Amino acid sequence: MIGRMDLAGSLARLREQLAGAVFPIPPHAGQSDRDRLVNQLDDYLIPRVESLEAPLIGVVGGSTGAGKSTVVNSLLGRQVSASSAIRPTTRRPLLIHHPDDASWFDGDRILPGLARVRGREGAAPGGIELLAVPELPVGLALIDAPDVDSVVDANRALADQLLQAADLWLFATTAARYADAVPWDFLSRAHARNAVVALILNRVPADVRDEVDVDFRSKLAEAGLGESPVFTIEERPLRDGLLPPDAVAPISEWLHGLAADASSRAAVAKQTLSGAVDAALVTSRTVATHAATQVDGVDHLADFVTAARSTTVGRVKEACADGTLLRGEVLARWQEFVGTGDFLRSVEAGVGRIRDRVGAFFRGKPTPARELEEVIEEGLQSLLVSEAFSARTQIDRNWRAAPGGPELLTHIVLPSDAELREEASQRVVRWQADLLAMIRDEGADRRLTARVLSFGVNGLAVTLMVLIFASTGGITGGEVATAAGAAVVGQKLLEAVFGEDAVRRMTKVSRESLVNNADELFAWYLQPYTSSVDGLGASSDIGTRITDAAQDCRAALALMKAREW
Repeated sequence: MIGRMDLAGSLARLREQLAGAVFPIPPHAGQSDRDRLVNQLDDYLIPRVESLEAPLIGVVGGSTGAGKSTVVNSLLGRQVSASSAIRPTTRRPLLIHHPDDASWFDGDRILPGLARVRGREGAAPGGIELLAVPELPVGLALIDAPDVDSVVDANRALADQLLQAADLWLFATTAARYADAVPWDFLSRAHARNAVVALILNRVPADVRDEVDVDFRSKLAEAGLGESPVFTIEERPLRDGLLPPDAVAPISEWLHGLAADASSRAAVAKQTLSGAVDAALVTSRTVATHAATQVDGVDHLADFVTAARSTTVGRVKEACADGTLLRGEVLARWQEFVGTGDFLRSVEAGVGRIRDRVGAFFRGKPTPARELEEVIEEGLQSLLVSEAFSARTQIDRNWRAAPGGPELLTHIVLPSDAELREEASQRVVRWQADLLAMIRDEGADRRLTARVLSFGVNGLAVTLMVLIFASTGGITGGEVATAAGAAVVGQKLLEAVFGEDAVRRMTKVSRESLVNNADELFAWYLQPYTSSVDGLGASSDIGTRITDAAQDCRAALALMKAREW
């Protein structure tokens, strides 16, 4: 019992890890295998490990028109399952059991996703009908399943699910259909999981019985099912919709033999269970591989967002260092602010004259300082908005070309242009406010207070802003000389007030603060992309966790076998 509980727990953990795998990247490879495996763990593997003594589940499946329902009815000697020439006949599965076994099936021990209904009235689609009949032996239940090749997709999926939840398969086909590809695909899977399988070759004309029987058995041998029992039913007239008792007697005897005692039932359950677990663990490796590939695909989409944000921040950083921002109206306002020619001559005459001239300008003309601050604000806002648009364009282009990207793009809703401009403006204003606060803090020393006051905090702040942007790498022509003069004048003035080391430090801190504000703005603007990727729920180590859980199951199965279950 301990070994069985170890295996049940390990299978439950495997199921948890499989359920956590996501497959959002086309072509969604691995998702169907994952879904089938989770269903099988819920429907069969875990409940069978926990209850080896439970009745065997035999699923009667097969091709369209193979006469499955007729065979079931004939085994019981009365009409319990609908049979008709109209296809598909079996639209809702029917689980038939002995009355003494009812408690095993009323709950959701097996096939928990299918609602239970007793009696045909009011049975909802997607459910399973339960029917207790005394003609079936205790310890054995039969499920009349939909066609494996049904024209209805849901029926085919349900047939597959039921066969994966079976201890034994009663697979029906006909003399005219036994070579069809779809049934053999199912039979190959039965062989792979070492399931107990019996074949019903139905509606065989008497004059070709031997020929068909030999050919059919040959194909079974090639598929690895040569040891499986074959029950051949000749084509005979029905009586009240039933086959003659002797036609199904061999099948009935075989089923009663399996259900005769607990040890016989356990042997069937153990054989199919062991093979099913082994096959499930093989499938889990495939799912783990695909899940890891899906994570790579999701990471690829996330990398595009990260790269666009990083590239955009880098361009802002360059613009703050190569003089790009100190051009046009900003440069014109700076000239108006201090008078470039006079300032260049003042530089030559000494810092004292610079202080006197700028101090008088700040005290007498505060408006130009504010105007310069405003045009710097407008320039920075335009730069940030433009770069945010560039990041969006870069991500959209890359996502459209990447698996999974086009689907995600249909759900992306970015802030409006007006919202972006407002947020960019607030970021710039916040940066300017921080810079003013730094000037005040730096000038708090008594020795510097008088000098700061003589120049004015706002005047020193805009001078520091200009100095930050005054490299000439991004400007040309006549702007070069003017910008060079601005850089020299601004630096000399600030050094005269604060000292060389302080100016170097304030310039560095202010530039970094601006870049950080830009990064935060882009993170806010691009958040819908990030949230979209995060919403996919891809866990970076999901492949490893599935693999580890499967290894635990393998070890637990080996331990259980060693203890002889």
